[in-house]
Amino acid sequence: MTLGQLYVVLLVAGLVLIVSIAGARLAARLGLPSLLLFLALGMILGEDAIGFDFDNAQTAQNIGIAALGVILVEGGLTTRWSDVRPVLAPAGVLAVVGVGISVGVTAAGAHLLLGLDWQLALLLGAIMSSTDAAAVFAVLRDLPVPRRLAGVLEAESGFNDAPTVILVTLFATVPLAEAGLVQIAGNLVYQLVFGAGIGIAVGRLGVAALRRVALPAVGLYPVTAFGLGIVAFAAAGAAQASGFIAAYLAALIMGNAGLPHRLATRSFAEGLGWLAQVGLFVLLGLLITPSELGSELLAALVIGGVLALVARPLSVVASLAPFRIDWREQVFVSWAGLRGAVPIVLATIPIVAGVPGGDQVLNIVFVAVVVFTLIQGPSLPALARRLGLSSASAVQELAVEAAPLDKLGAELLTFSVPADSHLPGVAIWELRLPSIGVVTLVVRAGESFVPRPDTRLAADDEVLVVTTSQAREQTEKRLRAVADRGKLARWFANLMDRE
Repeated sequence: MTLGQLYVVLLVAGLVLIVSIAGARLAARLGLPSLLLFLALGMILGEDAIGFDFDNAQTAQNIGIAALGVILVEGGLTTRWSDVRPVLAPAGVLAVVGVGISVGVTAAGAHLLLGLDWQLALLLGAIMSSTDAAAVFAVLRDLPVPRRLAGVLEAESGFNDAPTVILVTLFATVPLAEAGLVQIAGNLVYQLVFGAGIGIAVGRLGVAALRRVALPAVGLYPVTAFGLGIVAFAAAGAAQASGFIAAYLAALIMGNAGLPHRLATRSFAEGLGWLAQVGLFVLLGLLITPSELGSELLAALVIGGVLALVARPLSVVASLAPFRIDWREQVFVSWAGLRGAVPIVLATIPIVAGVPGGDQVLNIVFVAVVVFTLIQGPSLPALARRLGLSSASAVQELAVEAAPLDKLGAELLTFSVPADSHLPGVAIWELRLPSIGVVTLVVRAGESFVPRPDTRLAADDEVLVVTTSQAREQTEKRLRAVADRGKLARWFANLMDRE
């Protein structure tokens, strides 16, 4: 490639990125999932329109898996542990048992209604049974649903890629007659356990290192945290374990450990996550030949219908019944099992493995993802309201940014006063911070001033607090408590302790 050709490639890539971002803004205004516009852009660039010919399934698979790793790291870094911790058990069961039920029911539908042989039917069921982390993270974080409910769906989408990848690879490479239940279960347990172990180990080592090492530039903190998530992903993959669960858990641990410059890290992760989504969906759109999709529309509608209306509800009911989750929440979880890039990437595995009918499977999966994303995604806000699950008045957790002052052994905390919290109107002395914590500066409407003890906070104030490294966690906890409960937060805490 000459230097001139390199400039042309970079120009085209930059224009595609800008158009994709503009498309994401338009999709948000129209209430449509942005992934559909990215896929459409890839198809427009492809051989049936502009004429760019790309049909290398192996390259698409490699890039797709790497992009999914990036998306899962971003998901872990931006997911609040307080949302996920109470629902780890139901989300884990839904990600493993639920996937198994979805695979079986969807495969039965494909075999009985479309006449596919059991090997291909099981392969199609496995490909379609994983919810997509990118789609779930993008849609749910804009929906005012209870945190517990969003936590179930986010954790499920972060965990269920692992078992589906195992099943798809198995059904694509091992004849059904040779696939024993013990072999499947053993492979599944190994990948999940070792993947989780590697992710937890990398996450904890990363937290220990980033808390003790002073990096020379602020921008290196998010780069290091994200890089450690990728290390977990690659290390688990090299050990033949699940890189997906390793990446998600490592990032989840680091994203909730109170590391320096957390807001910068989350912003950096969101940017890389969007970049990965744009590149992945455009690439998958390029891989598809639009003129071949029409013949698979009926099959896609059948498979998608069986999955959305039968398999997914059954898997949710069977998985969540032991946890006494309200039926309304089960209905929402059933309908919010969004599909996206993951099934399309997984559909390249049978093509690379040379499975007969692999191209047909890819086309069916692509059409089903597009059609049912168009149906399910925009309908979720109305469904949440209809079920009485919308909680627009919920108070969001206060976001506190921390920056180390290494030579002083101190920490500089900054936060913006949310209008929907209990902080507006609270006097500085009523914060009752630890004795070593001091509010040093308030920025209000562009004007900075040093507050007095009787100065009252106002919505959108930017507040700076200086404390020691040892008292930082206690100071942050107190600020969040006042934001959540008001100036009587300490009294509430004491009352609960007495009870």
